[in-house]
Amino acid sequence: MHSELEQLLILQDREQRIRQIRTEIETVPLRRKSLEAQLAASRASVEVLKQRARQVEMDRKKLELDVGTRAETIARLKTQQYQTRKNDEFQAIGHEIERYENEIQKIEDEELELMVLADKVKADLAEEEKKAAAAKDSITRQTADLEDKSKALESQLQGLTTERSELAGKIDEDLLARFERLFQSKGDAAIVAIEHGVCTGCHMKVTTATASQVKAGKEIVNCENCGRILYDAA
Repeated sequence: MHSELEQLLILQDREQRIRQIRTEIETVPLRRKSLEAQLAASRASVEVLKQRARQVEMDRKKLELDVGTRAETIARLKTQQYQTRKNDEFQAIGHEIERYENEIQKIEDEELELMVLADKVKADLAEEEKKAAAAKDSITRQTADLEDKSKALESQLQGLTTERSELAGKIDEDLLARFERLFQSKGDAAIVAIEHGVCTGCHMKVTTATASQVKAGKEIVNCENCGRILYDAA
């Protein structure tokens, strides 16, 4: 194999690893955002149940006040009833008292339903808070792991970038520029193997002359189809 081709293959390996690490680094903020969204959703679920519990308690207290108001009204009507000497007025007040007593009964039934609901919401809230606590611990650990991984990736990137610069400095400038243009334009590899007379970059068959030149390893040869630099895989 051509000596400069060997250097280019090593350089390409570093370039590919640098590109891979940069892609991983770019995903870190997205993953962090996803974890933050999960934590926010967990907290929101708890808050919804807390709000529900507060609303149920407010509704129950309102019913208590309604019962108290009607009880006071009944006490006042009974006093009036005892004081009246007219039979029709006595009976009319009695009907009013009965109406308020029926309303109290309905309100107390509603209050009982709210108490049952309050117990259910309380149980649901306790379960949701338990889940939220577990989610928070898990997300905290994942976030810490993500930060550690991010630092490790940055360190690897720095080392590979330094190594890449050192390797590039040993390669002919024109050949290096040619390699970099190909690597940038092809997006995967600038140097690929030739197998059974076929370029593994574009999967097209090369000419016999091109295949022979690559096998000889005396010069840098490009695929006549895709332009990638070729090397013999044998």
